[in-house]
Parts: sequence; C-alpha cells; structure tokens
Amino acid sequence: MPVASLMFVHYAMLILFVWVLLEQLGLPIPSIPVLVAAGTLSATHQVSATLALGVALVACLLADSLWYLLGRSYGHRVLQVLCRFSFEASTCVARTEDYFSRRGPVTLVIAKFVPGLSTVAAPIAGQTGMEFPRFLVWDLAGSILWAEVWIVAGRFFGDLVERSAPLFHMLSHFALALFVLGVVVMLGYRIWKQRRFLLEVQRLRLEPGELMQMMQQAVQNGEPAPYIVDLRHPLDYLPDPRVLPGAVRIGPAVLTEHHQKIPRDREVILYCTCPSEETSAKVAMQLHKLGIYRVRPLRGGFDGWKTAGYPLEEYQESQPE
Repeated sequence: MPVASLMFVHYAMLILFVWVLLEQLGLPIPSIPVLVAAGTLSATHQVSATLALGVALVACLLADSLWYLLGRSYGHRVLQVLCRFSFEASTCVARTEDYFSRRGPVTLVIAKFVPGLSTVAAPIAGQTGMEFPRFLVWDLAGSILWAEVWIVAGRFFGDLVERSAPLFHMLSHFALALFVLGVVVMLGYRIWKQRRFLLEVQRLRLEPGELMQMMQQAVQNGEPAPYIVDLRHPLDYLPDPRVLPGAVRIGPAVLTEHHQKIPRDREVILYCTCPSEETSAKVAMQLHKLGIYRVRPLRGGFDGWKTAGYPLEEYQESQPE
C-alpha cells in the first residue's frame, strides 16, 4: 500500500472527526466520502466501524450543540451567517422552518440527509425554544442514522471488493486517489448547482430603489401598485413583524398552489429574509414555469429594504390575499 494511503489509514479516526466536525460547523465539505471510506476500511479490519460511528457522533453532537446554543441566543442572525456558507442556501432556511412547522423535532432525524437542512436544523431548533435535552435525543437519533447508513454502505462495498483479488489490489493502490476524486466530484457538483442558481437570481431580481420608484409612480398615475408578497416564515417575523407597504403574507407553498389568484396585470414582487433572496428567487422561477412572467424577487429581501431606509408598516390581517 502506498505511503499516502498508509498515513490515511493510520490517522483515519482523526481525519473522520475533523472532517465531520468542520462540515457540521458549516463548511461546505462533504463528509459522505469519509464515512464511506471508514466503512470500506472496516471490511479489511483496518479500522473499527464501531469506533468510526462513535467518532462521527461526537463530532456531530459538538457542532450541533454549539449551533443550537447560538440559535437560542441570537436567532435569525445566526441563520443568515450559516446560509452564506451553505451551497444549498437557496432553500436552507425556508425548507427547514417548514419542516419544523409540520414535523417538529422529527426534522432532526432526517435533517442530515437533506442538503441545506443539515446546515440550519440545529440553530432553528434553538430558535424555536426546544429544550436542550430533547434536542440532544432527537439530534443523536438523526446523527446515528446518518453516519451508520454511510458507514454500512462503505462496509458493503468493502466486502464486495475483498472478494475480488484484482479489484482489491487495484483499490489498495488507488484508494486515496479515489477518495479525493469522490470529494472533488461532490464539491464540484454543489458549486455548479449553486452558481447556476445564483445566475438565475441575478437575472430576475429587482433593486429596492426600483421598487420604491414603481410604487411612487403607481400613486402618481393612479395605477395599481405592484403586488408585493412577504414570503417569510412566522419565525422570521420575531425580529421585526412589519412588512413592506401593501404587502401580503403568503407562504411559498400556498403561493404556488393558488397561483391562479395572483394578478397578471401588474408586477408581482416577492421578498424573504434569506441571503441573496434565495427563497423568493426560487418561488419566482416556479411561478415563471406556471406562466406568470411579471414576477421578480426583491434584492436583499426584507433586510435590504429596511437597511435602505424605505418605509415599513404594521401588517393588517384584513389585507386581501
């Protein structure tokens, strides 16, 4: 076995711990290749599958507990920071908040399998006020399931390889190169997916100043104002419950399901609180596919409008939806 591969095997547990810890802390480095590699090595008894599982769990619990406590203390500000590092920022906050609303703590069991959810599930659990012991139980269950699935997958692959002498000989020489290739491919796919999405966002989005000018012109000309939709989740109202003038609160799923009610005779402006207006951009693209073309996300979302000093108002439940 090459020296590099021997070094990898010798420090496998340390590499596994650091790698999983960094990913769970928010760095966009995939841990799946490391877990699969640990499982594969366990087939040849070079590492212990049980020890690998334990190491991965410790890393997950350390990182998730830290994010839980930060989410409990700082709420949405922590989510904004996390999403800026996530390759799945297009849906990370909105999707996780929606999962918590519908499934509660069970979200923590499946979170690590869903890109984006894994990044923000722990701080949202803290933001919602979930008790820490309850969080640990559910998070531990999810971490065990996630780590064990990939370790077992690697073990299954290792058992197959061990039965073929030529294949085993080849992999023993190129194992490290294959591992690096797997990481690069997964990382490259995430980068490509995120860049493609951001290009769509840049093509669609509207500047706050442009929206303010459109609203002023509508008043001056006696025309209908742009139809402004607040896509924020109820948890996002906690820091500031106000809305843009005339905005209506409609969730992303409700908006796309009842798209027939959206006016076609004026501009439809969507805003959220995600960095780079990911949720509103995603919904805008969905509405485009449904034949609604005069719809655009607001650049900077609610925070961008507020920072620019433009007016906000208390939401009136009687506003038409």
